[in-house]
Formats: sequence, structure tokens, C-alpha cells
Amino acid sequence: MSKVKADILFVHPNASAVIYQGLANNHSAIEPPIWAAMLAGSLRSVGRYVELLDAEAERLDFASAAKRITEINARVVCFVVYGQQPSASSQNMSGAIATANLVREQLPESFIVFVGGHVAALPRETLENELALNAVCQNEGVYTLRDLLSADLKDDAELRKVKGLAFRNDEGQVELNTPSELVAHSEMEKDLPFPAWDLLPAFSQYRTAGWHSWSNGSIKEPFAALYTTLGCPYRCAFCMINIINRTDPGKDITSEDSNLYRRWSPEFILKQFDYFAEHGVKNVKIADELFVLNPNHFAKVCELIIERGYDFNIWAYSRVDTCKEKYLDLLKRAGVNWLGLGIENPDNTLRREIHKDGYHDVKVVDLIKMIQSAGINVGGNYIFGLPEDTAESMSATLDFAMENLTDMANFYSAMAYPGSPLHLKARRDGTALPTEYEGYSQHAYGTLNLANDNLSAKDILTFRDTAWMQYHTNPSYLQLLETKFGVAAREDLQATTKVKLKRKLLEA
Repeated sequence: MSKVKADILFVHPNASAVIYQGLANNHSAIEPPIWAAMLAGSLRSVGRYVELLDAEAERLDFASAAKRITEINARVVCFVVYGQQPSASSQNMSGAIATANLVREQLPESFIVFVGGHVAALPRETLENELALNAVCQNEGVYTLRDLLSADLKDDAELRKVKGLAFRNDEGQVELNTPSELVAHSEMEKDLPFPAWDLLPAFSQYRTAGWHSWSNGSIKEPFAALYTTLGCPYRCAFCMINIINRTDPGKDITSEDSNLYRRWSPEFILKQFDYFAEHGVKNVKIADELFVLNPNHFAKVCELIIERGYDFNIWAYSRVDTCKEKYLDLLKRAGVNWLGLGIENPDNTLRREIHKDGYHDVKVVDLIKMIQSAGINVGGNYIFGLPEDTAESMSATLDFAMENLTDMANFYSAMAYPGSPLHLKARRDGTALPTEYEGYSQHAYGTLNLANDNLSAKDILTFRDTAWMQYHTNPSYLQLLETKFGVAAREDLQATTKVKLKRKLLEA
């Protein structure tokens, strides 16, 4: 008996070697593709036959992934080009496009659609430049994909009825359909139900970031991640995450125009924690842009985890102005051992510029000490090269980080991610932007960060790379790690400092 053909195959591409260079071998995280699992669960809930391929978790190169895709030969091949941090969608396009091109060669009649932040930001440009694609979703794609599977894929007239689809017609012209609705808050558990975790590889094939594992005896696997909320109510200039919520097809729409915040109920979320516990997972990332935001939500989730008696090692995010002392004990008892803080820049003038209406004056040093006093580790996130940055202000940011050591620190170069207000401004101003997808990665050979009026992109990237090494080879920081987490944590960190990133920009 012949195998029934899948309605849709969701593909999470593998571009780790390009994105992370030598860090991909042992140090970069391999995260479960949450959006792919959610979309698969959504379509399965309405009776569609769904398959899911995670090329990164299975360590498949482009050719091997394309071979698997052609063997499955689903009616629709959907690349979910998304991730749990702002650069993930654009940088992962490199692996997705390389794989899609091979699929198109081997399976010429396949219908290939992309969904994710990058294509939501640039639907027309993507289809004009990438001829292997038939279509892209203009937003999260939940209803677009449902309608697409009910259409005749070879009939332009039917494709035009699929709200939220952008497609290339028979004459080779790109058409953008009427936008589709987003899943309403009241419909979250019905239309974005339990993710299809069972269609992914075992959680043991995923690994968390090294620093997250330090509070779990430096054990990185197994690893799971989930969303408890979607989107963000704020409008930060450097961020593009809300572009996935796009419902306006206008040319100059950014994440600033698309901010939307939705959440599942705490009881629904706990079912996923139950599933993780049943599968032996301890390392868990709450991928919400801001988990510590609405106490009616995050506090209840924490209370339910505590009631179950679970022993997770959880990493979550908070803004510096939403983390209140009265909730820290509850977070810690629930297993939240790490809070990532978007410090970005300690200078209040610069922070006010990038956070806009979401800016609040906060004493960052006091907040760091308060969180650490509660037994929660702090991940400090800093950005160099923001629009008003100078050599002096970048040095001041580094001095602040060195004088106020956090348990982990990420140093980023300001990047004009497609869909962000910074990207729109850069295009209007004629500022150089990456011509290759890998240029949006912080760690790639082809990284091209944003220049500003005071500094060249090369100046900023040079400073960022030097600052990262200075912080992470600092004897005081290394001693902090060994004292707090043991020798294994220190050795893990030191191993990353031995991986030298090559930079095309710095060779010029």
C-alpha cells in the first residue's frame, strides 16, 4: 500500500555553520523550533496530515535536508524561518533558501511557502529575489496556511482568495493578497493548541546555551523551550519581533506598527511543563520576549509549577522596569534560575531614544543586585553602536558591564533587522545593509552591523568583538563563575573564548 501524501511538511532549516562559525560545533544552542511545532499542532487540530523536519536538530546539511524533503513529497512544503531572538529569522534565511533551491531542482512541481519574521517584513522583495519560492505568509500564517491547503495550488484565481498570502502568479508577477487575521486572544487555545512536540526529534537532541546549563551542573541536554505569551506591547527601535503580527501590507510598516501582546492561560501552559517533565527535561527556556510583565500571568504560571513540585532550570526574560522585588522569591521557587535583562545601554539618554514610549528611568545597578540577592542569575544584554552612540559612550557601556558583573553577558552590535524601525530608517537614509542573509547574524563571517553618524560599522564591530573578549577573559569574571557554578562552568566559558570568529568586514 502506498504511503498517504502529507498535506504539509514544516521544515526548520539548518544554517548553524554559517551563522555561528566554529561556535556551532559545541557551543551554540540548538533550540526546539517552537513556531514550527505550534503551526503543525494548529493544522493537525483541524484534521490535516502534517509532518515536521528539524534539519538543525538532526544535523542535516542542505543536500541531506533537501533529499528528505523530496522523499516526503508533501503537497505543501512550508519553511518556518523563525527563532527565539531578533536576528534569528533573517540569518536563518540563508539555510532555508539554500535548501529550498535544492528542493526546487529535485522536485520542480513542489509548492514552497515561507513563514517567519523576515518574509513578513519583506514579502515582495523575498519573492522577487528568491525564485524557488511560490509564496510567503505576510504574518504568523495560522489562517493563511489553513486556507492554502483548501485551495487549488495551480490556480491563481484560488490563490488570490487566500488571505495573508503573497505569491508569484503564472506570469511571474508578485501579488500581495488582502491581509489575514491574527489569532485572537480568545481563540489562542483553539487555533494555536498544544504544539506538535511529538513530531520533533527527542528533546535529548536539543541543547541549551552553555551559560544556562551552569545552574544545572553544566548539563546542556535535554532542552525544551516554549512560549507562554506572544508578542510585546513595546515599540523599541532595534527590535523586529512584532512584525510577525503584521496585518497592514503597506510598504513602510514595521514592528512599531504591529505590536500586539497575547497569552495562553496559565493552566494551558502548565500542560506543556507537564509534558517536559514526563520526558525528563530539566533545562527550559521561556522564549517570551517578556515573561516577567503581567503578574496575573507569570505569577500564576510560577504558582502552578511550584504546586507540581517540579525542579526545572528555567531561563526567562524581563525588562529592567518590569522586574519587581516582591515577585523574585516566587520566580526562584518555580525554578527561574536566570533572568535576561535588556540593559542595552546604561546611558538614560540613549535608552530613552531606543525604547521610545516604553522608556522608564531605572537604577540598573540596584536591580542587578536585587535579582542576584534573590538567588537568580542575571544575563545582561548590551548593544554597541545604537544611533546616538560614540566611541566614548560605547566605552562607558563596557566600563559599566565590567564594573557590574552579571552572571552572563551578551554583547551585540546594533543591527537593522528587517521589520524594525532601524531597518526602515537605514533604507531611507541609504545606510549600508547586508546583501546576504548571514549579514544579519552577530557571529557570522559576513556580519554587517549598522553604522551610525559617529561610527563606521567596522569601528563598532571591532569594539564589540574586543569588548566581548575582554569581559569573558576577565579574571574577576572567571573567578565569579568558578565560585558560583564550579570548575566545569569556567572551563566551558574558556572553551568559547578559544573559538576565533573570522570577520569579512574587519579584513577590509
